[in-house]
Amino acid sequence: MRKSMIASVLVALLSMVSITGCGGSGNESTESIVLKAGFSTGASDPRVIATELFKEEVEAETGGRITVEIHTDGELGSDSDLIGGVVNGEIDMTCSSAGNFASYDPNVGLSAFPFLFDDFEQAWQFVDSETETLAEAGLSDYNVKVLAHFDNGFRCVTTSADAGPVESVDDMNGLIIRTPENQIVMQTMLLLGADPRVLGFAEVYDALKKGEFDAQENPIPVIYNNNLYEVQSNLAITNHSYDVMLFVIRQDIWDTLSTNDRNIIMKAASKAQEKDRELIKSQTEDYILQLQEEGMNVTYPDLKKFKEATKSIVDDFSDQYDPELLEKIR
Repeated sequence: MRKSMIASVLVALLSMVSITGCGGSGNESTESIVLKAGFSTGASDPRVIATELFKEEVEAETGGRITVEIHTDGELGSDSDLIGGVVNGEIDMTCSSAGNFASYDPNVGLSAFPFLFDDFEQAWQFVDSETETLAEAGLSDYNVKVLAHFDNGFRCVTTSADAGPVESVDDMNGLIIRTPENQIVMQTMLLLGADPRVLGFAEVYDALKKGEFDAQENPIPVIYNNNLYEVQSNLAITNHSYDVMLFVIRQDIWDTLSTNDRNIIMKAASKAQEKDRELIKSQTEDYILQLQEEGMNVTYPDLKKFKEATKSIVDDFSDQYDPELLEKIR
C-alpha cells in the first residue's frame, strides 16, 4: 500500500517535470541534458572528486550535450534532503551512505551493520555482489537508480577534549554523539552506551565547535578533509561500520536516456567508482598520521568488547529487513 501510494505521488510529480533529452530506448539522442548533482560535503571530499571525473567523462563522450552541475557543501540540502530531492524529482543525482536511503527501503542499509568486514577488499567484494544488488532492488520504486558504489571508508569515533579519549567500550558510555540519519549506526551507538543524535553533516563542524556534542563518528577521510580535527581532540580507531556510498541518478531520467547515453554514463560511473575507492583507501592509510600531526590523540581500543556489545543488532532489526538478506549477513 505504501509503495503504491508513493508511486502514485511520483507519477503526479514527474508528470509536471520537464526533462530535456527524451532519447527513449534508441541508440542516439540529439537533445541536451543538464544533470544537477548535490553533495553534503565539500569539494575536497573523494565522492566529489570522483564525480568531477564522472562529469569530465560524460561531457567529453557526449560532446557537451550532457552536462553535470556539481553543488557541494550542503548547498542543496542535507543528505536526507538530497535523497528526497532525487525521489521527488527536484535533484538529479547525489551520492550518500547506503544507510541514508534506508528510510525508503531498509534493506539498502544492510552493509552498515557493525563489524561486518575486516578490510576494504572484503567490503568491496560484498557491495559488488548479488546480495547488495538484491538489497538495493526496491530503490527503483522510489525513483532511484544506483549507478555505482563509491566508498566512504570505515567509521571511527572522535571526541572533544572535555569528553576525553575512547580507550575502551566503557568510554562510550553517555557520550552525546552526532550521527547521520542512519538507523543502524544510531542503534550501534546506543548498544555501545552512547547517546546518538541526528544532525545534517553541513552543520556538524559548527555544532562541535560550540560544544553541542561530545563526539561524532565518521570515516578517517571525512574527518580530515572536513577539518574536524580543529574541533575534536581525540580519534579512536573503532572501524565500527563500513560506509558504502550509493552514487545515484533519478530513475525517471534514466528511463528516458538512449542506450548509447546509458552506456556512456555507466562507463563514466565505473571510472569514478575506481577513482573514489583508490582515494578513500590511500587517504585512510595516510591521514591517521596527518591527524596526529594536527594534534589529535589517536587511540586503538580493543574491539572485542565493542563487538560483543553490538552482537544483538541483527536481531534488533529482524522485523525490518528481508529475512533471506539478513541470513546472508549472519
